[in-house]
Amino acid sequence: MKKLSTFILLATALIFGTACKSKTQEQTDTKEGKSLVLYYSQTGATKAVAEELQNQLGCDIDSIVAVNPYDGDYGQTISRWMQEKNDSVKVEVKPLSVNLDEYDTIFLGFPIWGGTYALPMASFLSDNKLDGKKVVTFATFGSGGIEKSTLDVAVALPGADVTEGYGVRNARVAKAPQEIKRFLIENGYVEGEIEALPSFPEPSEVSEEEAAIFHAACDNYQFPLGNPVSVASRKTPEGTEYEYGVKSTTPDGSESNAIIYVIAPEGSTPEFTRVVRE
Repeated sequence: MKKLSTFILLATALIFGTACKSKTQEQTDTKEGKSLVLYYSQTGATKAVAEELQNQLGCDIDSIVAVNPYDGDYGQTISRWMQEKNDSVKVEVKPLSVNLDEYDTIFLGFPIWGGTYALPMASFLSDNKLDGKKVVTFATFGSGGIEKSTLDVAVALPGADVTEGYGVRNARVAKAPQEIKRFLIENGYVEGEIEALPSFPEPSEVSEEEAAIFHAACDNYQFPLGNPVSVASRKTPEGTEYEYGVKSTTPDGSESNAIIYVIAPEGSTPEFTRVVRE
């Protein structure tokens, strides 16, 4: 009788443990295999985005840490970065606390420096090829750069399946949770329902009102972003989103084209969300 009772208890525990498989395990096993959020962060902005991604994905997380941290102000960081880049310095980073071989999908995050991923991320990419893995980029930036940096990641990881992921301006990190939710659901990384956004219509000439919205969103940025020459707009749950075609003049006098996205919430100041340089 005692042996029978023990058997029943063990069987019950096994069934209960299987039935109560955690949501975290279920998500990472059924969506993209076992997943990891891996990031480098200098100011804490990328860290905040990484932690929100990890929370919504329910997966593991680890960080890339420079042996000699970039702990100066903006000017000092830029000065050090320019010197290291000019001297082709490979920034030393600490070993990870996870085994990358255990993961099928890696959400790889970094701040944008000089139009691409930060130098500590460059060191990581040179040492870890991630062959056969799915790599989904995410980034924080002053104005933009996730498109170019994702292409650079793909060049550095020719054996991986590299996909452009989520990007957000440092000034808008507080808006990341809802945007990340949309990004993960729309791309099938997690299950859920979210209102589909309409496509942008064909662009048209910019009206005075649309030009005023652009300048209200962009003129306070620390660098000139140019002038809008075309625009398309669509309604979203957050407000009206504008897609501006913009022309600007570079310091050497040549003309530069870009797409700048602006969100204008009802009753709030418009803000630009990203710049895509052509």
